[in-house]
Parts: sequence; C-alpha cells; structure tokens
Amino acid sequence: MDGEEAGFDPQAANDGYSATVMTAIFESLYEYLYLGGAQIVPRTAASMPEISADGRTWRIRLKPGIHFSDDRVFKGAKRELIAQDYVYTWKRLLDPRLRSPSAEILAERILGARAAIDKAKQSGRFDYDAEIEGLRATDRYTIELKFPEADYTLLPYLTSPALSAVAREVVETYGDDNGRVMEHPVGTGPYRLIQWRRGQKIVLEANLGYREEYFPAPPKDADPATRALAKTMTGKRLPQIGRVELSVIEAPQPQLLAFDSGALDVLELPFELAAKAVDPSGRLLPRYADQGVTLQRVVDLYLGYLFFNMDDPVVGGDTPERLALRRAIVMAYDVEEEIRVVRNGQGMRATQPIPPDLEGHVPGLNVSPPHDPAAARALLDKFGYRDRDGDGLRELPDGQPLTLHIGTTPEDRERDDLIRKNLQAIGIRVEFVNRKWADLLKMARAGQLQVWMAGTFPVSADAVMLTLYGPNAGSNNLARFRNAEFDALYRKARATANAEERGRAYQRMAQIVGIRNPWGLRIYAIRSALVRPWVQGFQRNPHFFQVWRFCDIDAGLQKTGKPKPAAQ
Repeated sequence: MDGEEAGFDPQAANDGYSATVMTAIFESLYEYLYLGGAQIVPRTAASMPEISADGRTWRIRLKPGIHFSDDRVFKGAKRELIAQDYVYTWKRLLDPRLRSPSAEILAERILGARAAIDKAKQSGRFDYDAEIEGLRATDRYTIELKFPEADYTLLPYLTSPALSAVAREVVETYGDDNGRVMEHPVGTGPYRLIQWRRGQKIVLEANLGYREEYFPAPPKDADPATRALAKTMTGKRLPQIGRVELSVIEAPQPQLLAFDSGALDVLELPFELAAKAVDPSGRLLPRYADQGVTLQRVVDLYLGYLFFNMDDPVVGGDTPERLALRRAIVMAYDVEEEIRVVRNGQGMRATQPIPPDLEGHVPGLNVSPPHDPAAARALLDKFGYRDRDGDGLRELPDGQPLTLHIGTTPEDRERDDLIRKNLQAIGIRVEFVNRKWADLLKMARAGQLQVWMAGTFPVSADAVMLTLYGPNAGSNNLARFRNAEFDALYRKARATANAEERGRAYQRMAQIVGIRNPWGLRIYAIRSALVRPWVQGFQRNPHFFQVWRFCDIDAGLQKTGKPKPAAQ
C-alpha cells in the first residue's frame, strides 16, 4: 500500500488503506459479483432485500451458521452472526461519541435515527438498548428497516465496509474512550489480523472458522480471459491463501523495486511509475511480459476533483464574481496535462460527478468547462479581478490581495507545480498548505481549507451526491455546498423507484455542479496491477478494495520462479 492506514474499525475508519484490510476481516450483507462487474449479490444475507410496495420498509434475512473469528472475548464459544449484530453495528454509526465519517448514510434515512442522535447529544450517551423504530431485528436472522420516505438507493451501501457487522462484546471489551476499536478487529470474514506495525507492515492469516464457500462461477457472458481464470480456481474452497502480508511503501520507486526483486507478488502500480511498466497504448512492457507477469487494468470508481470551501470569503458563495472566480480557476487547470505528465496516462478526464460503471453516469454528458486560459482571464477581467499594482498578479474586486491557499501533501509536488503554473498564467497567486493527508481531511471537515485537490471512491451515485448534499456540510460535504434545487433533487432521486427517472435527477444535479462549481472535476483514475504468474484467480474489479479471498498461489511455480509462456 502506498499510504498509512488509520485503523480497523469499519464504523470509524473510512480511508481506502484501512478499507483494504477491513474488507478482508469484516463482511457486509451484500457484495458485487467478483467476475461479473456491477451486479450485486448476497454475502452474509440469504437473499436480496424484500422491499414493500411503498419503498419504505426493507427486510433482509441472514444466512444462518456464520461465525465471528475466534477471540478470547467469546470465552471459547462459537459466536454466531445474528441480525442483532447488524442492528448494533448500525447504531454505532449514529453514536455521536464515535464521530463516524459514515453517519450520514443512515442518520436521515432510518425512521427514528435523528431523534436517537439528538437524545444522545443531550444526555452525553447513546442508548444502544433503546429501540429505534426504523432499525430492528424481528427475529434471530431478520433485519427490518423502515424509512420516513421511500428509499431505493440503499442497496449499494450494504456492500460497504461501514455497514459491515461487528460484535458488541468486542467493542465493549476493546473500545477506547470514544468506543472505537481500531487495533483489535474481530469479524466474520476470511482473514484475521495477526500482526500490525502502523504505517509499515500488516499481516493477516486465514480464518480457520470461515464458513464453507467456493470460488464463484463466471457469468454466462464472461469473456474468454475470465473463463480461463475461473477454470484455474473451479471447485476450490475459499480462502486458499493462508497468509497475506502487506507492506506500506509510500514512495513509488521502492514499490517497483520491491516487485522487481520478487518481494511482492502483486503491485498496485503507482501512476508515477506507469511508464516503467506500461507502454503508451496500455500494453505491458516486454521485460515484464517475458516473465509471465500479467497486467490488470481498470477504470476505477475514483473521482478526483478540486473542491472549494463554499463558506470561504474569497472563493465561496454564489455572487456573480465568486462564481466567475471558481469557474476561471477550473478553466485554467489543465487536466489533460495532469493525466499525461503527472499520472503517466493513468486517468480519464472527468466529465460528470458520477464515474463510469455506476448507475447515473450518462455517456456523452460533459458538465465541466473546457481548459481555456484565455477565456478564464477574460472572465476574471469582466468581474473585477484585475492587476492593480502591475506585479502580474490579480487583486480582488475590492483591491485586496488575491491568494489561493490549496491543501497538498508532500507527495504531490509535481501536481503542485502544474497548478501553480496554470494559475500564475491567469494571474492568480498560490500558496500551498502542506500537511499529511489525514490532517488535511480534518482541516477540510472543520472548514479550515480554502481549496483542496481531493477525491472519492463512491459506492453509488447516491454516495457521490451525498457528499454535496447541504445537510452534510461540515461532514463529508467538504465543499460545504448548499443549494436548494440540488438538495430537493437528491431527496427525489432517493425516493424514486424508476432508474430512468432517478437518472434524470442525477443528470440535473450534475449540471448544477457544472454551473456552481463547488467542485472542479478532474479525473477518473485508471488503476493498474502487476501480477506474478504464480498468483491465480486475481482479477481487478473496481468495486473491490482487495480480492485475496478469491486467489491462490501456485507454490511450485512460485518456488522455481520460472515464467509461464507469455500470452500470444
């Protein structure tokens, strides 16, 4: 991994590094079909949700016989996963003391949730034993959810780490003062944590009590490569790999050196080094192909954007001059150069907030203004952002200095150089707020960052729009964007059963983003993985943080290191 994990509490941590580990330890009710793209299938659930005719009640039934991994807190007994575990887990999201970054998924959805949160804030304690009308276990294996309004957008969230089950005994035994269990994860998944050196190394071993599960069959329309991959794994019980070691190597060059030396079996190729392994057409270079290394390349569910703090007195607000300033900045930034030079071609220009492979993405829709420095300069001139003192840099319309303060990490120097060059070309001074990523996130949530090049891995269109929904300002709505039409459309989309009608609402929301520019859309990321020939069953799926449970190792080939013939 190229960044430091925060910890392994699925309701408290929401960074991608932590999620990579958590999704091997904890289990969600549903998941995406491993070899089948965007289809959602049951995981711990026994079947798909039963949804009432009015869309306001969902019932979900669990598979019996699923158990948490062994831990001393269970006193030697097998601890079965039951519906009440999910009820307890989701109440944790609502507990103000936990400060869950995923609270908004349920806070306004579940009937009675907001009242429970408000009561906990008043009393200083969340009552986990008090019933919430919209969140109940009706029997040992059935969860019942009730919503104040129809909701047809929850299902993708039920695949996410944040809604994965934890056991109450574990939290009450190992939790810190805020009820977080970052260092002692106990889940029902295929792996368990056995070693952790923060920011250095993470070791997982197979959960010997994991239920009987076998490698999934490929869908009927699978391509030949997918069918061939599945054939190597047919009939194998999961997981096959007994030990997974993750190395945290933040600098790109040492990552590639570790792969080249044989220390790594799989490398998520840093985009900074893509040209050392992949040619401009996206094909693996001969030096790797001749060793039998394969390339797994997908357009990920990642949207990179430049967000503006809409409460900021310089870049925020909806007055004509502030709208012009944000639009000019977006027009000045050369996304294509970021993709070509900074990312070595590992990206696509983002045209709308919802990435490809998610419901709501509209092929051909482009709400982002073009890269046009001349038009950006003219726009700034028109709305009073002029160079009054002759130093080549503009002032605010009232004559005060104009400086953009942009959040950045120490690893982003090349991209910083690009944005500084682009903004100086239209006469805007830039200063960088250089911090670690986690510190920038805290500042953004507190409204202390003016501008930041951020990104998101959304599970659904709803998840994208939730990060721009007005009531979430100060939480995951980092831009603090508030727009009455956008918020009304968001609520309408959630309550709409018809996918086409929901899509029209998302399209209008995307257009509002393109007009108001709380975000400057940048990229959809292309992710590439280098895989050694002895790793079997590995296929990148943008909906998965990791796929170790589906993999195997050809121990003989790994030992000899002899390459298999390169594919013709």
